[in-house]
Amino acid sequence: MKKKSFYWMMAAILICGLTITSVSLSSCEKANAQKDNPAPKVESTELIRTSQSWDGEDLPDYFQGRPELVAVKYVFPAGQKLGWHHHVAMNYGVLVQGELTIIGLDGKTKVVHEGEAVVEMVGTVHHGENRGDKDVILYMFYLSQKDLPLAVQHPEIPLE
Repeated sequence: MKKKSFYWMMAAILICGLTITSVSLSSCEKANAQKDNPAPKVESTELIRTSQSWDGEDLPDYFQGRPELVAVKYVFPAGQKLGWHHHVAMNYGVLVQGELTIIGLDGKTKVVHEGEAVVEMVGTVHHGENRGDKDVILYMFYLSQKDLPLAVQHPEIPLE
């Protein structure tokens, strides 16, 4: 009887040893696989940091009171012009497709290319044009307040 117990105990030890070895080898294989194929890391790229709009003018101070943040997606079809307007609140955005031309009433021009950030003029009349052959997609972010318009239109100024 003692011999049988001894053999059973040796078998159990052997099985446990093989299991531990198998788990260890499996873990090592996984660790080596992760070392060979590391998980992709999150990347961040600062697109813009400024206190000026695209025309070089200083941005105004923040409003007093509670802010209202607004995000807007604009799609400008090819050849489309947006009417003359000005912004009351600071805003900036990222052009994700196409090329947008912004023209100030004073004649200053800025061409924003795909992937670029732009800080809009505040209080200065301007308009945007898609002079390209594909739609422009622009995401804009406004630092506004409740009941303020995102833009004040100037239909009295004709587009050329």
